[in-house]
Amino acid sequence: MGKLIFDDTSEQHKLEDGSPIAEICEEAGIPFACTEGICGTCVIEVVEGMENLSEFTQEEEDFLGDMDNERLACQCKLKGDTVKIKF
Repeated sequence: MGKLIFDDTSEQHKLEDGSPIAEICEEAGIPFACTEGICGTCVIEVVEGMENLSEFTQEEEDFLGDMDNERLACQCKLKGDTVKIKF
């Protein structure tokens, strides 16, 4: 079981390992449009725990280019432990 923390509000959500983070992010106010990694409306900044998210998808590589601390929330799954994000 892992935990997703929103940096701005300190809101915390527990998720099963391997769970997508999209639904919780959308409920928190992150905008979503295509949900397929094409439009980029759901870009998040990973403050801590990048290693606890799934590997970058091809869609993220194509959209983001530089794989630094940004991810597309529609493409991420929590692998476990803790991830802190902001949007």
